[in-house]
Amino acid sequence: MESKSKILNQAVEQMASLPGIGKRTALRLVLNWLNKNKQEIAQFSNSFIRLKENIQFCKRCHNISDGKLCSICSNPKRDDKIICVVQDIRDVMAIESTGQFFGEYHVLGGVISPMDGIGPEDLTISSLLKRIESFNVKEIIFGLPATMEGDTTNFYIYRKIQEKNIKTSLISRGIGVGNQLEYIDEITLGKSIVNRLPYEINFSS
Repeated sequence: MESKSKILNQAVEQMASLPGIGKRTALRLVLNWLNKNKQEIAQFSNSFIRLKENIQFCKRCHNISDGKLCSICSNPKRDDKIICVVQDIRDVMAIESTGQFFGEYHVLGGVISPMDGIGPEDLTISSLLKRIESFNVKEIIFGLPATMEGDTTNFYIYRKIQEKNIKTSLISRGIGVGNQLEYIDEITLGKSIVNRLPYEINFSS
């Protein structure tokens, strides 16, 4: 369903390019914006311009940040000896929403997936290994998806650190196989963090 207006159609196309938004939803949103004044639209668009121009990635954990260090890594109350390794920024948000984790994170930016051409060198694994050395890390918690790719990544990192005196844990697999952390309810995810399992035992079982 297209309008005779090329300007409107272009706006709908841009809106529909966002994940999870179809053409009908995009049209409804664009028509809604037509009812707003120029100041509201300017504030909306400027917020995304500022996001693109000013957002940074934490130099320590690769989480989004307004400065060189994110608010988690710069918080002296967080335990920098415990690191939860996650796939992306949405996983940090999901775990933080539980209020059950008081360590820090390391965002890999993906998982090892040969089918997609993603290898260890495409992720932030090397900086994780340097961080483990620099901060004398005591525990690594694997918070990656319960998928073949997630398990492959867990094992790759485990092999890299298995000779070190580091406890390795896995988020409790009460979480269904294949589930992404962002879609799991806070209570279930919180319990999975608290009741995490030793990775060695889980791998050998």
